[in-house]
Amino acid sequence: MTGIVYKSTGSWYLVKDKNGVFFNCRIKGKFRIQGIKSTNPIAVGDLVDFSIDKNGDEEIGVINTIHERKNYIIRKSVNLSKQTHIIASNIDVVFLLVTINNPITTTSFIDRFLVTAEAYGIEAILVFNKIDTLDETSMEEQLYLQAIYSEIGYQCLRVSAKEGKGIETLKDLMRNRVSMFSGHSGVGKSTLVNALDSNLNLKTAEISEQHQQGQHTTTFAEMFDLEFGAKIIDTPGIRGFGIVDMEPEEIGDYFPEFFALKDQCKFNNCLHKEEPKCAVKEALDNDEIPWSRYQSYLQILEGDEETYRNDIHKKEDL
Repeated sequence: MTGIVYKSTGSWYLVKDKNGVFFNCRIKGKFRIQGIKSTNPIAVGDLVDFSIDKNGDEEIGVINTIHERKNYIIRKSVNLSKQTHIIASNIDVVFLLVTINNPITTTSFIDRFLVTAEAYGIEAILVFNKIDTLDETSMEEQLYLQAIYSEIGYQCLRVSAKEGKGIETLKDLMRNRVSMFSGHSGVGKSTLVNALDSNLNLKTAEISEQHQQGQHTTTFAEMFDLEFGAKIIDTPGIRGFGIVDMEPEEIGDYFPEFFALKDQCKFNNCLHKEEPKCAVKEALDNDEIPWSRYQSYLQILEGDEETYRNDIHKKEDL
């Protein structure tokens, strides 16, 4: 039997077959010794083959094969720096939910996520959520960030699940596709999914006033079939986003505005740091490339952990 993994709890997998029937499945131990360094050898979105074993009166599915993935989103595992975590697989489009101050989503986090999406060939769209909560200063910052990423070529949406703004546009982008929602805890992923489909009632929670961080309401990634013909993968909130398995010379290729200038650099293996006649550094000096993007690039290049603040204007930090 063949089916799609709809939910992963780490030990059990909920698999939906082609007839729409769900089965609780386990995996054979051999998956853990096939050279997969991920903490989760099977991810939500995987197409798998499974068989049914009888355990008394209970039927238990056993996953035997993972089909080749079209793509996946991966990051370094928290507290397990040598291992990785596949967030989801076989995705058509990923929506990164961004909030300005409730909680803060840093440019460092945004850029790391976008670099990973570029590296694995997944379309990424930025969703600026909770726009109904922005004061004048926060609104200016949101529009400034939107201008930065729109100019690079990323589609940006302004959404308020509470007021219903931008919901129909979002639905149009999701229809007949497998979408993934990601972002920090508290950016409103579950609330937004609930707003997209009245049949869903995902658990939501308030932002912690003391720390301005969200509470983890989504424990495991899970896929849902939505009433307007879309599939959505809701994921647990992510604090940091560790870049996985990228060589220094390829990182700049995943910054579209850097890649566009690459052939103008004097050296074809230019790292855009100390090299002479670097087109990226020249564009930076001419304010044609945002300093926040270059700072994110340097952090990834040098293996630094991401910063937890927005440095969208500060040249002096470099």
